[in-house]
Amino acid sequence: VQLQASGGGLVQAGGSLRLSCESSSGRSVSDYAVGWFRQAPGKGREFVGAITWRRDSTEFADSVKGRFTIAGDSAKNAVWLQMNSLEPEDTALYFCAARLSSRNWPFTGENDYLYWGPGTLVTVSS
Repeated sequence: VQLQASGGGLVQAGGSLRLSCESSSGRSVSDYAVGWFRQAPGKGREFVGAITWRRDSTEFADSVKGRFTIAGDSAKNAVWLQMNSLEPEDTALYFCAARLSSRNWPFTGENDYLYWGPGTLVTVSS
């Protein structure tokens, strides 16, 4: 499975961005649990949010709850991370990741995911 995140850019604090994660595989994106992670300069990779259609559920880190949402379109084989009320602390390289099984949901750790794509950079100016 190849994943590609896109949609990053420069935005002012309080603004919004929508990141997209597209999958190139023979399976529908709804067959996967898809997670978003981010890595700020000089820091480790941290969980942002995830979605699984099999359990009709989403999960978010406390730092983004109420500001970020996740949705997807199986017809377009894409998952979106809608980021609102962005803060300078949200500046990071954002990655999407996927796994097939939804057993033991939620998946908030890097090791929970098998497939990863290259990141897209989000910069929030103050």
